[in-house]
Amino acid sequence: MSRRWTARLALVTGLAAFAVLVLFGGFTSLLLMAVGWAGLVLTAAGVWWMLTRTGWIRVLAGLLVAVAPLAVLFLYAAAGLLWVVLVSLALWALAVAAGSAALTEEAEGMPERSAARAERPFVIMNPRSGGGKVEKFGLAERARALGAEVVLLDPDRRQDVAELARQAVEDGADLLGVAGGDGTQALVAAVAAEHDIPFMVICAGTRNHFAMDLGLDRQDPSRCLEALTDGVELRVDLGYILEGEPAADGTMGGPGGPGGPGDTGVTGDTGGTGVAGRVFVNSASFGVYAEVVQSPAYRDDKAGTILEMLPALLTQSGGSRLSVRADALTLDGPQAVLVSNNPYQNGDPAGLGRRERLDSGELGMLGVEVSNAAEAAALLLHGRQGRGLTAVTAREVLVDADAPAIPCGVDGEALVLSTPVRCRIAPGVLRVRVPRHRPGVPRAAAAMDWRRVRQLALTMGRAATGRADA
Repeated sequence: MSRRWTARLALVTGLAAFAVLVLFGGFTSLLLMAVGWAGLVLTAAGVWWMLTRTGWIRVLAGLLVAVAPLAVLFLYAAAGLLWVVLVSLALWALAVAAGSAALTEEAEGMPERSAARAERPFVIMNPRSGGGKVEKFGLAERARALGAEVVLLDPDRRQDVAELARQAVEDGADLLGVAGGDGTQALVAAVAAEHDIPFMVICAGTRNHFAMDLGLDRQDPSRCLEALTDGVELRVDLGYILEGEPAADGTMGGPGGPGGPGDTGVTGDTGGTGVAGRVFVNSASFGVYAEVVQSPAYRDDKAGTILEMLPALLTQSGGSRLSVRADALTLDGPQAVLVSNNPYQNGDPAGLGRRERLDSGELGMLGVEVSNAAEAAALLLHGRQGRGLTAVTAREVLVDADAPAIPCGVDGEALVLSTPVRCRIAPGVLRVRVPRHRPGVPRAAAAMDWRRVRQLALTMGRAATGRADA
């Protein structure tokens, strides 16, 4: 179906959603729709109070969250209009989906170039990642059969994967690969970028966000090994974190120098990248989430720790007060900040889905600043258009705080970094070797804009009619 006809479908089903309410329910159905929105607002407010209060107020908020939606459904059923509202909502959902699809253009993929087969590939594998995917899919045996040298990490002792990778390069490795989580991927990717050699991702972790945005098959990690025999190369960006006050030469470093309390694990200028610091392939998070995962109790009781710590963190009576500058934009006191290597899709309110590209040369920055239940409800209802959420792109993001050090989550790894923390992006410094044939990254969902949908449906239709008449 063409984009023009998809836009027309969006307009027709949107009008049908309204018509169903008016024809079958009259004024009563419109009143009940208003009640439904009120119930949604009350539910969002209840969630906020649950997160920011303790004791009996939290109990009452929990009851509100449970009762509000049930009360709305009861009113619909009592009026005999439950089916009318459900049909109308279904039509409206179809209208929004069709409108978004009509506005979505084919995304231009990241440029690929042919790549010669690696002569001495070196692959690091973590047997524990992803619940044991290395063993489940026979990744070590398959990689060795394709000519790769494989090192299995010892689960019982801590090993420096970056040092393993550097030693492999010194011994003549011409490709570095990792089967593990995103944090391990980032450490080895830094070495690959430093020496300008290809890097291979094997999605054997739990979430595999980096692999997802490269278009790799996350259901079958063994397919990633096809990059060794029939691969192409992508040039992608890397994010870098630099901590502490700038030195005289303009670089950043924590107190005590390399190995000291503020050392991030990567020192000096990382070879050809022109940037010093710790690499992140996905994101660095600051604020609420980073504070929670630093708690010693978090590992044993995640839910209990979150409920105990969130009230103080969200109301900013606990934790550090952040100050963020993203190029020319300044945020004072956000509760949470996410800095990503390339921005997440506009259609993803939480910034936890896909990135359209990994070669835009820009960081994405999401800042959350919510101070009351009304703002929390607006954020839930309006997503990225809500007042409490700031979404921008920048080449550099500076995160400071009223404390000498702050928690930070870097690609899922919990760290404590000296302030200020500077996030930068190094465009195109990583050569990623991927299979020629892979599932690919779906098209990015466009933000809904009814004015543009109407123009697309009507203006293009008139133009087409004009050409036919001519």
